[in-house]
Amino acid sequence: MNLAKRNISMNQLNPHTWVDRYADYLFNYAIARISDEEVAKDLVQETFLAGLKSAKNYKGTAAERTWLIAILKRKVIDYYRKINSKKGKAEIRVNYKPGIDSDGDWLEEQVADPGSILENDFIENEELGLAIQECISKLPKKQSAVFTMKTIRGLQTEDICNELGINPSNLWVMVHRARTALMGCLNDIWFK
Repeated sequence: MNLAKRNISMNQLNPHTWVDRYADYLFNYAIARISDEEVAKDLVQETFLAGLKSAKNYKGTAAERTWLIAILKRKVIDYYRKINSKKGKAEIRVNYKPGIDSDGDWLEEQVADPGSILENDFIENEELGLAIQECISKLPKKQSAVFTMKTIRGLQTEDICNELGINPSNLWVMVHRARTALMGCLNDIWFK
């Protein structure tokens, strides 16, 4: 593909291929954050609809998938805002970092109750970090590698799959199993 054709294709959206190309990826992203299949499916659908509605705002500076993920992130934040305001739980704060781009860099952050901050939080956080590292070291070697690369280092699924010679489905199964094992381990060594 020559450079001119590549630039044209990068600057245009192709909504007719979104479901085939991105639905699984978006669903995996949503389910990892929501843990409810029906809600995750709804958020993916809402993402596609929002993408269609705001297609005129697409500048072509990001890949189509990256642009859709940014929309989905906002949908996830809105979902938590909605359920937290209904239940009166922790509020979700969305931060905007000016100067990065005009659309902003949206981050999810659960806000702690300022009255519950203890003087030994730093020590507890350090001890929890050590407990997490201990639990990660107990995982099978490949599961540990996948979890560390995806969750801690934040590498892209495609890069991890290429490096380890696995497919995306295997990756997400390993991440899920690692999370389950880590939670069990932390329940045993930290929360008891």
